[in-house]
This record gives sequence, structure tokens and C-alpha cells, in this order.
Amino acid sequence: MTPTEPAPPGFRSARGWTWPVVIMGVVAVGATIALVVPYVGLDVDASRIPTTSTLHYALLVAHIVTASVALVLGPLQFVPAVRARRAVHRVIGRCYLLVGVVPSALVGIPVAILSGRLLTQVGLTIPFLGWLVTAWLAVRAIRGGDVVAHHEWMMRNYALTFLAITARVLVPVMLVVQIPFSDGADPAAGVSSLIPVGQVLAWIVNLTIVEVLIRRRRVRAGLPARAAV
Repeated sequence: MTPTEPAPPGFRSARGWTWPVVIMGVVAVGATIALVVPYVGLDVDASRIPTTSTLHYALLVAHIVTASVALVLGPLQFVPAVRARRAVHRVIGRCYLLVGVVPSALVGIPVAILSGRLLTQVGLTIPFLGWLVTAWLAVRAIRGGDVVAHHEWMMRNYALTFLAITARVLVPVMLVVQIPFSDGADPAAGVSSLIPVGQVLAWIVNLTIVEVLIRRRRVRAGLPARAAV
């Protein structure tokens, strides 16, 4: 028999979780392809994010490649059939963290600092540090046998992983809202100025949504609304 991980109290059944996770996974794969393609040829001029030096570009590419691993593997961690197989779940989780999250966060911090933009430096360094902290708390929880806390911290962690996708949704939306008030300004310049704002809003929006979901489930299960750290 295959060992299974007990279902966290208050979380949906396999049927309730499968389709939302599948949709999230499809979006993650599609977005990852779109994010990686401009950097396949290692052409600095093709970079969608302005870089200040060769080192900055190299770190950016490393960040994007490793973040792509996390984006693609992350949804698999929430698939009930995968979570039910501890060995598979553990391998995917380790790859997600050790090949994706940790290296991407570590190179992402200097990428943000080298950008030269204060909003980017502060607005992205915070979620990159949060990426590492939530990963550590998730690992600590499962090592302590707390499946519920582990699941919740992984949800928060993937909310930070999903930042790249949410930002690319928010920036066009903000641009459309801004156009009537732009007085004919260059749209390209508008996009460039909105990217840092979109990046900051993205992780705030993602974490807010996940926190609401977590608290609702805890209340439904009769657990304390605030999880212990």
C-alpha cells in the first residue's frame, strides 16, 4: 500500500481541490513559457526587464530560470493524488524549494538591488525574503508533524511564487485605467513606470487572497483563525 498524508482538517476533499489546482497549473505553465522565451537566446537587448550590467542580466536569467521551476512544480504540491503519495510529494517539494524557491530568492535579492529603483529594491526584496522565511516555516512545520501549518505556509509561499504572473496581469490593467489621464504620453514609458508598482501590488494581493482562504478554512474546521508560527 502507498503511504498517504492525512488530510488537513477543514481543507477540501480531492474533488474540491483538483480543478482549481489544475487551472492554476495550466496558467503557471503557460505564463512560465512566456516569461522564459525572451531569455532563451541570452540576448540582453531582448530582456523585458531593464538591466544595468552584464552581472545584473546574468543574475536576472538565473532568477527567472529557477523561479520557473518553482512556478511549474508548485501546483503539484496541492494536487490531492500527489499529496497522497508521500515519497513523490517529498521529492517534488524538495525540488520546488531547493531548485526553485531558495536559489531564485537568493539571486533575486541582488537583482532587485541592482535595478537602481528604490521601489523595486524595497518592493521585491521583501517578498524574496518572505519566500525564504515561509519556505523555512513550512519545512519546520512538517518536521514537527503539523500538516495543517505546513500546508498553510506552502500556500503563502506559492502566493509569493505566483507574484510574477499576477504582476503581469495587474500592469496592463493599471495601464488601461491610466490611459484616460495620460494626456497622450508614450504607452511604453507608462508600462516601464508601472512595472515596479505592479510587482509590489502582486505579492500584496496574492498574500491577502491566500490569507483570507486560510482563515476561512480554519474557521470552518473550528481551528483558531490565526495559526501559530
